[in-house]
Amino acid sequence: MRAPLMPLRDVVVFPSMVAPLFVGRDRSVAALEYAMEHGKTIFMATQREAKVDDPREGDIYQVGTLSTVLQLLRLPDGTVKALIEGRERARVVSYESNPDFFMVELEVLDQLYPADLESEALIRSVVASFEQYAKLNKKIPKEVMLSVAAITEPGALSDTVVSHLPIKLEDRQQLLEIIEPNRRLSRLFELLRSEIEILQIERRIKGRVKRQMEKTQREYYLNEQMRAIQKEMGEKDDLKSEAKDLEEKLKNMRMPREARQKVEAEIKKLKMMSPMSAEATVVRNYVDWLMALPWYDRTRDMLDLDAARTILDEDHYGLDKPKERILEFLAVQALTKKIKGPILCFVGPPGVGKTSLARSIARAMGRNFIRVSLGGVRDEAEIRGHRRTYIGALPGKIIQSMRRAGSVNPVFCLDEVDKMSTDFRGDPSAALLEVLDPEQNFAFNDHYLDTDYNLSEVMFITTANTLYSIPAPLQDRMEIIRLPGYTELEKLGIATQFLLPKQAKANGLDPEQAQLSDNAILEIARRYTREAGVRNLEREIASVCRKVAKRLVSEGNLKGQVRVPVSAIESYLGVPKFRHGLPEEADHVGLANGLAWTETGGEVLTTEAIVLPGKGKLTITGKLGEVMQESAQAALSYVRSRGKSLGLPGDFYTKADLHIHVPEGAIPKDGPSAGITLATALVSALTRMPVKASVAMTGEITLRGRVLPIGGLREKVLAAHRAQITQILIPKENEKDIKEIPARVLKTVELIPVEHMDQVLTYALACDDPEAIFQCKPEPYVLPPESEGDKSSDMVAH
Repeated sequence: MRAPLMPLRDVVVFPSMVAPLFVGRDRSVAALEYAMEHGKTIFMATQREAKVDDPREGDIYQVGTLSTVLQLLRLPDGTVKALIEGRERARVVSYESNPDFFMVELEVLDQLYPADLESEALIRSVVASFEQYAKLNKKIPKEVMLSVAAITEPGALSDTVVSHLPIKLEDRQQLLEIIEPNRRLSRLFELLRSEIEILQIERRIKGRVKRQMEKTQREYYLNEQMRAIQKEMGEKDDLKSEAKDLEEKLKNMRMPREARQKVEAEIKKLKMMSPMSAEATVVRNYVDWLMALPWYDRTRDMLDLDAARTILDEDHYGLDKPKERILEFLAVQALTKKIKGPILCFVGPPGVGKTSLARSIARAMGRNFIRVSLGGVRDEAEIRGHRRTYIGALPGKIIQSMRRAGSVNPVFCLDEVDKMSTDFRGDPSAALLEVLDPEQNFAFNDHYLDTDYNLSEVMFITTANTLYSIPAPLQDRMEIIRLPGYTELEKLGIATQFLLPKQAKANGLDPEQAQLSDNAILEIARRYTREAGVRNLEREIASVCRKVAKRLVSEGNLKGQVRVPVSAIESYLGVPKFRHGLPEEADHVGLANGLAWTETGGEVLTTEAIVLPGKGKLTITGKLGEVMQESAQAALSYVRSRGKSLGLPGDFYTKADLHIHVPEGAIPKDGPSAGITLATALVSALTRMPVKASVAMTGEITLRGRVLPIGGLREKVLAAHRAQITQILIPKENEKDIKEIPARVLKTVELIPVEHMDQVLTYALACDDPEAIFQCKPEPYVLPPESEGDKSSDMVAH
C-alpha cells in the first residue's frame, strides 16, 4: 500500500499508542495535510540522527508504524499539533518521487501468532516485573498498572509496557522491528530487569548515604550526597583551610573588640557548617563585610591653608562663604588635632556647583571622596540596611560607601537630600537623623552589621535645592550654607576660566583655538540661557566649540584659530531664546514688575490689572495659589481704604469689575511677596497713572498698607539685575540682607527700602510730582454708562 511518510525525532510510535506531536518542518506538515485529505493514514518512522533537519532516505529507519491522524491543529506560531494513533507495523518497500514530502510503498508486518504456553509464561513474567518496576519508580500511576494487568495479547502487552520505560531510542526501535510476539516479550523482559536493577542500585546508594548522616542533618541530604561523592573521588574540602585563612587575616587587623568577637564567633560557626549550605554563604558574606570595613584606617588631613585655598579657587569661581567655612575647619583641626567632622548643607538652585564643590573640598583636604544620591530613596533600609534574616540582605548605603572609601574620615556627599520620599517601608530622612548627629553617629548601628560603627570623623556634606522639603529635625542637625545664583560678571569669570577650556578640550580643541570674546559670552548668558547656575551656559559653549571643530575640519586647518565675536553668536547658536533687558520698554497703566523666588533662582514676574464695567467682582487668573489670591484681596481692601485720597469715587468698586492676571499662566505661583505689586497694579489701573517700567518691587502687604519682609532677596535682586531694572523697592526690614548682595550688582541697581504702601506708590507711579501723589488728585477712572458697555475694549489698561 502507498502512504505519506513523516520522519520523527527522538520518538518511536508503537501500535495502539496515542501520541501528541508538534510538527514544524514543512515536509512533515505537507505529509500530515495530505494524510488528512486521503483517509487520514500516515506512516511514522524514526530518524537515525535527531539533529538532522532535512533527512534523506538513508537517515530514516525502514520499519515504522502505520498510523491514523486523529486531530490536526494549527498553532499561532506556524507549527502544527497532531494527535496520532498507531495501528500496525510496516516496512518501507520503496520511496516514490515527490517534491513536497516522502511518499512510500509499504509492506504491513503485523501477523497473527497463536498464543502458547511460552507466551503465557512471558506475559506473567513481564507483568510481574512491571509491577516491581512501578513500585520502585513512583512516577507510574496505579491506573497504568491496572490496564497492563488486564492485557492478555502478547503483542499489545509489549507495545503498551515499552511506552512507560525510559530506555534508549535504539532499544525502542529494536522492539518495534521484532515481529514475533514471544521474542519481543523476551527482549522487553530483559530491558525491564535491567531498569529494575538500576533503580535498586540507586536506592542502595541513597540508603548508604542517608545512614551516614545524623538525624539533625537530614535537611542537608543532597549536600551530603555531594560530599560523599567528593570523598570517594578524593577531592579536598577547602572549607577548613578557608576558615584558617580568615583567622590569620583577623590576627593582622585592627578592629573594635565587639566587632572582633562577632567575627570570631562567625568563623567558629562557619567551621561547623557544610560548605554547600545556604547558611554558610550568609555567614561568609557577613564576615567579609566586617573585615572589609575601614575601622581605624584614615587619611592625613592637609592642613596648609594657603594650599587648600589655592585648590578651592582652582576648581570654583566665587563661593566665598563655603570656602571660608572649610578653611576654618582646617585651622581648628591644626590647633586641636582632633575635631568631629562638620555636617554642612549646601542649598541653592541647580547648576551652581554644590556637588562639585564637595568634591573640591575633599581634594583640598587630602581626603577620599564618596557620593550617594538620595533622590527618590523611600526605603529606610536603604540607609540602615536589612537584617541578615532576609535573603540577599546587605548593609545600607552608608556602610557600603564607607567600604568603598577605604578610610574612616572621607568627605561624604549626600546628594539631593531634599528629594527623599516616604511610604509604608519607612522614612529614610528619619534614619538620617542618627547619621547626621555628631552626638550620636560615633555609634551608628547598621541593621546588617548589628554592631556600632564610628562615623564621627566623616565630613558630611549634603546638597539640596530647597529647604522646605527637608524635615525640621534634619535641618536642625546641619549647618545651612546657601549658594545663590551667579551674577553676569561671575558667569563671565566661570566661563572664561573653567567652562570654555573644559569644553574646548572635550571637543578636541586647544584652548586658544576657540576664542570667545567677553561680550560674546555675555550675549550667550543673556539671550540663550535663563538660569541661576551655569549648566545651560556650559551646554551652549559646548555647542559653539563643536561648530568651531566642524569648521576647522571642513577647511582642513586642524591647527587654526577661530574668533567668535558677539555678532557671530546668532549664526552659531540660532535665534536667541530669551529677551534681554526690561520686561517692558515703556511705562504702562496697570502693569507692574514683581519679583519672585523659585527653586532655580529669581524671576521677574509681570502683573497686569484692568478695570471693566460690572458690579465689583474681582477676577484673579494666572494659576495663583491660595496665599497669592489672599494677597490680591488684601491689596484691593487697601485700595478701597485709600480710594478717597487717590481721587476715586466712593462707590467705584460697586460699578466696576477688576481683573488681575499674572502671565505664564501654566506655571503655578504662590506666596505673599507679590502683595505690593498687586496693589500697585490695581491703583495704576484705577487712577490711569502708569507704572515706571524701570522699577520692580517685592513685599507683603497688610490691610493697613504696611510692607512686611520677604525671603530670597538676593535671588530676586539678581533677577532684576539680569532684566536691567534700575530701581527695586524692598521692605525696610530686609535692609539687613543687602550685605549678601554682590557689590558689583549694587553699583547698577538702586535698592529703596519702604515701610508703607503709600511710599511704594510714590516711587512706582509715573507722576509729575511723586511726593504729592495723594494730593495732586489725578483724574479718576470714569466708568462709561451701561449703554456703552460694548465699548469696554477702550478700558483695557494698556
